[in-house]
Amino acid sequence: MSSAVPVAPAIRLVAGLGNPGREYENTRHNAGFMVVDRLASRLGLTLGYSSNWQTLWARTADGCTYLKPMTYMNASGRSVRAAAQFYKIDPTETLIVFDDLALPLGRLRLRKEGSSGGQNGMESVIEHLGTPAVPRLRVGIGAAGGRSMVDHVLSKFTAREQETLDAAIDRAADAVEHARLHGVEAAMNVFNRDPATPGQP
Repeated sequence: MSSAVPVAPAIRLVAGLGNPGREYENTRHNAGFMVVDRLASRLGLTLGYSSNWQTLWARTADGCTYLKPMTYMNASGRSVRAAAQFYKIDPTETLIVFDDLALPLGRLRLRKEGSSGGQNGMESVIEHLGTPAVPRLRVGIGAAGGRSMVDHVLSKFTAREQETLDAAIDRAADAVEHARLHGVEAAMNVFNRDPATPGQP
């Protein structure tokens, strides 16, 4: 009796976007970093630094690479392209995780492709990979309100927002794992729904 052939993961590269440096820790713009950190903790991964790729990274035994580009947000695509080229990973097998102020705090949106939506890190990824057909997971950080967009995304989450944020980061990590194993479209059907609705994940 022949054994089943293992199915390759649908996603082979996960990049969480943010800005390096202690001054940017726990800011809204670093939501992508937070998701990768949560995944690394779950998987028992230690992120090491690559000077060639300018990124913190780790790779699982089944061949998925996790990145936190250290280039600053606007040049994130350089690190993503370097890792993708080295491991021969297609853009459709790459999942980019980043913050989105157009979404309410805690809301998630998965898409298989599309424009950057004005997010500079995603714009850099599209530019360096040469296609908008790059799956992405947007993590809602809430609207800017009365302050400037820059001030808002570089601000830290308030104490009142921490519980919602923590749940959102956990759910975003769930979404990444689901997309890795079952594909982005399957994950979209689960995680694009409002988590506040009773009976939904």
